[in-house]
Amino acid sequence: MADVANSKLLHLDTGILKKDACVVLVKTEWNAAIVDELEKGAIRVLQANGVAQIIRVSVPGAVEIPFAVKKIWDSADIGKKPDAFITLGTVIRGDTPHFEYVCRAVTDGVLQLNLTLPVPVIFGVLTVGNEQQAHERTGGIHGHKGEEAAITAIKMIGLTGQLPF
Repeated sequence: MADVANSKLLHLDTGILKKDACVVLVKTEWNAAIVDELEKGAIRVLQANGVAQIIRVSVPGAVEIPFAVKKIWDSADIGKKPDAFITLGTVIRGDTPHFEYVCRAVTDGVLQLNLTLPVPVIFGVLTVGNEQQAHERTGGIHGHKGEEAAITAIKMIGLTGQLPF
């Protein structure tokens, strides 16, 4: 099992290099109580690290996340494009194969966005077997995945600003 304690993710030494950074949070309406906790953690970290603008957008479900990210990117005025996106959601396994289809669709969609957009799209969607596992990832024994997504966004904004090309 992946354990954030075995990584350097929580060591935030890159900081925001862009003073007027804008991060868009795209979150699902499904499993709202859990997703709201992910959002709170992400916002807490973004604000503590000086992100100038945080835009929040809700979509019905996880499959709609990639569409919303792409639409927001394409619709934003030049010079006002976001510096990063954070996707937040929770998909909980049920009794049908629907879980696998939804997880694959959102994962592939976010991956495709990372390969085509010039800004990072952070995957903060929990894909868990049950609600208890989700709570363990919103401040429980497995950390806070919303906070981790925000740290990742900050680090990727920093990386993007440091690249010489």
